[in-house]
Amino acid sequence: MKPTVGHPKNQTKKIFLLLCCLVFVNLYAQPKTAPVAGSKTETVIATTLDKWHEAAANADFDSYFGYLTPDSHYMGTDASENWTLEEFKNFSRPYFNKGKAWSFTAITRNIYQKKGADMAWFDELLDTQMGICRGSGVVVRINGEWKIQHYVLSMTVPNDQGDKVTLLKKEAEMGLLKKTKK
Repeated sequence: MKPTVGHPKNQTKKIFLLLCCLVFVNLYAQPKTAPVAGSKTETVIATTLDKWHEAAANADFDSYFGYLTPDSHYMGTDASENWTLEEFKNFSRPYFNKGKAWSFTAITRNIYQKKGADMAWFDELLDTQMGICRGSGVVVRINGEWKIQHYVLSMTVPNDQGDKVTLLKKEAEMGLLKKTKK
């Protein structure tokens, strides 16, 4: 017996095929997250980050903080360092006033962005006065300019040295642990 147009088997097949098509179209219609290596966006963001690091090395306070958004956050290597823009300015001002803040140079950098988004994120290995560090953050495009909204600076620790570093910092971090648990 040949199924008719209104037969439940035909209806189920049509619905299944329609759902498959919708899923397929939805998957390929969504903007993809991808490295933006070699793109104009990557070049502009990388240049922004390089100039930001350069401004610190040259103790150019206004230029350095001009690369940050008004609502930016900077997280330093110490567990207590989670600063708003104004808090970070207050912490940094004495270093800049001495004529040299800090010197970070990118060794490697990866930049990621959803296609067409006004936001991207990155990670970078840095050559610093503290040895190799890792920076990571979020940049946003505001009025055509890329600005840093969130930055995290981390000291790297070789895996085989982790136990020694843990012991070294344990006593120093006890006070912070007690304070935050209250």
